[in-house]
Order: sequence, then structure tokens, then C-alpha cells
Amino acid sequence: MSLTQTLPLDVALGVIVFWMVTGFLGLAAPHNLRLIARILFPASSVASLVLAGAGLAGLDDLPQTAILALGLPDLPFHMRLDALSAFFLLLLGGASAGISIYSAGYFRKGEGTAPGLHCLQYHLFLVAMTTVMLADDAYLFMVAWETMALASYFLVTSNHKIPAIRSAGFLYLLLAHIGAIGILLCFGAMQGGHGDYTFATMRASHLNEFWASAAFLLALFGFGAKAGFLPVHVWLPEAHPAAPSPISALMSGVMLKTAIYGLLRVTFDLLQIQLVWWGVLATTLGLMTALFGVMFAAVQSDMKRLLAYSSIENIGIILAGIGLALIFHVYQANSLAALALAGTLYHCLNHAFFKSLLFLVTGTVLHSTRERSLGKLGGLIRSMPWVAWLGLVGTIAIAGLPPLNGFVSEWLLLQAFLATPGLPSSYLSMMVPVGAAAFVLAVALAGYVMVKFYGVIFLGRPREAKLVDAHDANWPERAGLGWLALGCVVLGLAPVWVLAALSKTTLLLTGEGVGLEGAQSWLFITATSPERSSYSPVLFLVGIIGALMLAVILVRKLYHGRVRRGPAWDCGFPQQTARMQDTAEGFGQPIKQIFEPIFRIDRQVPSPFDDHPHYHGIAEDKLWYALYLPVARLVERLSAAISILQHGRINIYLVYSFATLIVLLFFIR
Repeated sequence: MSLTQTLPLDVALGVIVFWMVTGFLGLAAPHNLRLIARILFPASSVASLVLAGAGLAGLDDLPQTAILALGLPDLPFHMRLDALSAFFLLLLGGASAGISIYSAGYFRKGEGTAPGLHCLQYHLFLVAMTTVMLADDAYLFMVAWETMALASYFLVTSNHKIPAIRSAGFLYLLLAHIGAIGILLCFGAMQGGHGDYTFATMRASHLNEFWASAAFLLALFGFGAKAGFLPVHVWLPEAHPAAPSPISALMSGVMLKTAIYGLLRVTFDLLQIQLVWWGVLATTLGLMTALFGVMFAAVQSDMKRLLAYSSIENIGIILAGIGLALIFHVYQANSLAALALAGTLYHCLNHAFFKSLLFLVTGTVLHSTRERSLGKLGGLIRSMPWVAWLGLVGTIAIAGLPPLNGFVSEWLLLQAFLATPGLPSSYLSMMVPVGAAAFVLAVALAGYVMVKFYGVIFLGRPREAKLVDAHDANWPERAGLGWLALGCVVLGLAPVWVLAALSKTTLLLTGEGVGLEGAQSWLFITATSPERSSYSPVLFLVGIIGALMLAVILVRKLYHGRVRRGPAWDCGFPQQTARMQDTAEGFGQPIKQIFEPIFRIDRQVPSPFDDHPHYHGIAEDKLWYALYLPVARLVERLSAAISILQHGRINIYLVYSFATLIVLLFFIR
């Protein structure tokens, strides 16, 4: 192995080796839960922090390269750590540190896959994602990409005895491989006929507009199948609920970002030209994906499916940010391109923390109550205060409320949308404000969805008697939840320093930095100019605390001291029960009515004369029935037609062989 300026890259390679050893140690003792929970997963969490440190250090260094004596003859593995891969390593390490320590308290015996085998699959998943971000040739990238798909497939199907989980895993693996074909063809288009699949050669290949556009479209499709863009999103709401909650957190918080990394690598680094219509397509598709995801999240009654559709919404926001950055970059408005890209990367980092936190919250709720249906939960803040309060941090963050991290990235992206009227294209100046309105609608609906998520699970009264016995998270789970909640707070209160770090990545991709250049001081951040807009999360937090203290002082000063207790107003009905609380279906009903053409609604409405009336309503995905089911039925028909040739008799197969030989002899002659 030859290395230049090796320290951060060396550390990352060391973490890869450590994770592989950790995984195989778990396989060596597959049923030793004490070893796995008390030693291996905590050690893995420490390694994640080391990887995050390597990523942070790599942001400030020049690109570092390595050639490993692995692979095939004359096809060694090339690795490279630059500002883009360093940022995503920081994201991976920061989020997986909390997920790994949480996993130490989550996994138990008798839940599908043996703990040791699960430990191996989990760490191979981490190794594959890290390698994807460090790969510097198409060969290593595809090996790591497929390893990531296979490892995550086995993790999704951990409880493989349930048919629905096997079906979800198969759908995920199928779309993952279809997407991989698109990525492979993209690399084939970018190598420009040189026969050299290193990324350095691709950077030097100056493609014409046709081949560059073909490569971009293939990348958008291939990476979109992994990220969950429309219309290749269908695996995501099936696989996330099927997987164990730490795996759902790792897939949503980190794995989806590997697809974003790949799209950014191809579009801004490997392709030397960009076109305006690429940005328009990406922005339009991103906003459609965001609105689709948040609308379907609003009508879900399964808490993990709700979060899965929410991930589609956030990935759509990220894709829209990439599209905006492309548009600005093509028009040489590189400062605005850096702003849009910084908001996009910031949202990637934020989503890794708050979505991982919320998936882990659902994992603890699921373990404690054995329920994931929102219609059977409620009032858990009393029996699970740790989970409830830490989950509230993630809920506020994902709803985009200040002063937490979700607000900062969405505010930056909104400022980028509002800056588009300065573009030279009158068409874009007219249409992009419509996109800004769609962006604001998606963000507002996300807040609505999170009110439903948190309120139905934790507030009110328990809807089932067994919820009274629910237990709070254990200490490893609390540590993991606390780490991710702390990340939401720090990323929300320190945007100046985050933007200063992101400046290195935007400088690499757009030629312009953002961060300290866009900040007046450590207290304020400004998107374009202080006269237009600025934001100070610290002052906002001080204002909130001051308002609360003032309210307490006024109440104490004006309170007359007399106490009178009485029942809460209940419309004249004295017997209050949990059935009087708003349900998950009730929260989603306005969205179903307003956007009914979007859904395929299956309703079962009871008759007024039913002795035991039951209402049942499901909002399904029309794209599944319009695109995927017809293809599946066609494949079944073709398979049935081809199966006629299989009689199971040797004499028929000999006739086939003889006929084939006769035909071949005829052509040879």
C-alpha cells in the first residue's frame, strides 16, 4: 500500500479493519449476548467517534490517496479522502456512534437472527458504507455498494420467519440491484472509452453533452433507487418497518446519505459539465418526492411507516437542494450554489441525527409495549419519561422549529429558493418561487405530521390497559438516545461553526466557500446579506427562556393563593376515556380529504344497524398499482409460459438438447 499524507485516511482504514474484526468476533460467539452487548457494540461506538474525528480532520487536509494490494490482478482498489468523503464520514461516524451504543441495550436473544450473526452483518454494513465513501474507482465502489445492499438485506430480514418481512426484504434487494445496474452503466458512460475505471480518469474525460446527460440520468436513477426518490421509493416504507429499529435508524439516517454522496460525487466532481435542465429536473423531482412523502406520512397509523415516509420527504428536500445548487452553478452564481449546497449538506447531517433518534425511540416503544400501531398507543410520557423527553427533541428538530437543527438547514434552503429571481432566465425566475411555495408546504406538513406522531404516542391517556406496565429505556438505550438528541441541540445552536466546516466541501464542489464568509460573528448567520435576513439560534433560545421565566414570575406575582379544583371541561360528559382522544386516523383525515386524488383509498364503512360497527380505511400508493403490479403480473405470465418447457422428464430435455445441436450445426455449415 502506498500512501500520501496518510493520517485521516489511515485512521479511517483502521476503523474499517476494527469493525471487520469486531463483526467476526461476534460470529465466533453467536449466542454470547454479554460479550456482544457489553463489549463489542460499545467498542464499535467508540470506533464510530474515531471515524467522525477522522472525517472532521479530513475536511481541512488536502485529498489523500491510497492504493491497496487487494482486488483483481491489474485492478487494485483505489481509495481517496477529500472534503466530500470526509463530510460524509463525519456524518456516518457521528450518527452510528449513538446507534451502536443503543444497540448494546436493544438486541436480545430469541428475536430472529442470532446476536453474533447480527453483529457481523451490522459491522459489515458499516464497513461497506465507509468504503463507498472512500472508493476512488468504479470497481471498489460497486463491490462496496453491493456488499452494503446484501448486508442491509440480511439485517432487514432478521426476523425472517415472518412472510411479510421476507417479502419486504426481497423488494428492497430487487430495487437495490436494479439501481446498481444504473450506477454501473453510469460509470461505463463516464469512463469515455478509455477502459480505465478510476475516478481520476473519469475526471479527465471531457464528455459531450449527450454522454454527460446520459451519465447524470443513470446516476439519478441508480442512486435514487437507494435514496427513495419517486417513483423508485416503494421499498422504503416496506423495509424500514420490517427491520429492527437500530437498523431502520442506520438505513434512514446513514445509508440513504450514501446515495446522496454518490449523486454529488458524480454530478459535481466526476462530470466536468453541468446543464441547467439537470437542476430543473432534480429540483422538480425533489419537491414532488418531498410532498408525496409528507402526505403519505400524515395518513399512516404505523409509527415506523410514518417515519419511513417522512424519510422520503426529507430526501426529497435534499434532492431539491442539489437541483438548486446545480442551477446556480451553471449560471456561475457560485456563492448561491455554495449556499444551496451548504443547506443540502447541513440537512443531510441533521436528518442523520433526528431521524435516527426517532427510529430508536420507536424501537424502545416497540420493545416496551409490543405495539407499533398508533391506534393502540398513548400516554407513554408517564411510564417512559426518558424516551418521551428525548424523543421530543427529535420531534421538534424534524418539525423544523428553532432553535434546533432542522430549522437551520431548512432556513438556508428557503433563502436559496428566495434568491433565484436574480437568475438570468426569466422562466426560472417565474417558476422557482412556485417551488419555494411547495417547499414551504412540505415543511409545514412535516410539522403537522410530527404533532401527530408525538401526541398520539406520548400524550393523552393510554389506549390499551397493558400500556400502564410499559417500562422506560435501559441505560445503553438512554445513552444512544441522549447522544443523538445532543447532536440535534449542538447542530442547532452552533451553525456558524458547522457552516465553517461545510465551507471546505462547497469549495471543492462549486469553487466557492460558505460559512465564516457568510457569518457576521459567532452569534449570527446570514444567507446572502445581513440586510436581507439573518438568524441567531442563541438569541432565539435566550428569548424562549426569558419568556418562560417572565411567565413564571408573573404567575407567582399575580396568583392570589386560593386553590379550587374541578374536572376539566368535557362537553357535559363526566366519564372521560381514551376513546375521546383524537386518533391517528383522525389526524390524517383532513389530509385524506384535501389530497384524495393522490391516494388509493380503501374504506370499510359500517352500517348504522351493525351491532359491532368497525371502520377501516387505508390510503395506498397509486404508483404501486400503476407501475409495479403490472410489471409483476407480466413477469408472472412470462414465467408461467416459460415453465411449460419444464416437464421434469429427462427424455424431453434430451430432445431439447438434440434440437439445439441440429440448429447449431445448421448455422455452422
